Amino acid sequence: MNPVEDYFLRQDEPYQAIMLYVRSVILRTLPEINERYSYGVPFYNVGKKPLLYINVLKGTAFVDVAFVQGILLEDKYPMLRDYNKRKQVRSIQVNSLEEFDELEFVKLLNEAKQHIENSKRAWFI
Repeated sequence: MNPVEDYFLRQDEPYQAIMLYVRSVILRTLPEINERYSYGVPFYNVGKKPLLYINVLKGTAFVDVAFVQGILLEDKYPMLRDYNKRKQVRSIQVNSLEEFDELEFVKLLNEAKQHIENSKRAWFI
């Protein structure tokens, strides 16, 4: 088993189900994406640039789907939130699969991918 799969399978429910579903949407929408385990969480890269990562933050009751260049997308996608005053990263906080808007998420994924591909580097702040 690879480290990403191990990470997901170690999560408690409902986080595990949410993470596995979000992962399936990411891999289905962006089949060329590179999935890797880094900094203790699953990252999804476009080439060598990180696009997003999935995490359960301590003391929270949601899955944090964090977009590295989320600050560039937050006006168009109000579902992106600034959690804990992060400078560049914005995230979707998924509490349940019922509230997860897959169609809007797919649009966000595609636009975020375009931003990453067109930027010289992922971390710019």
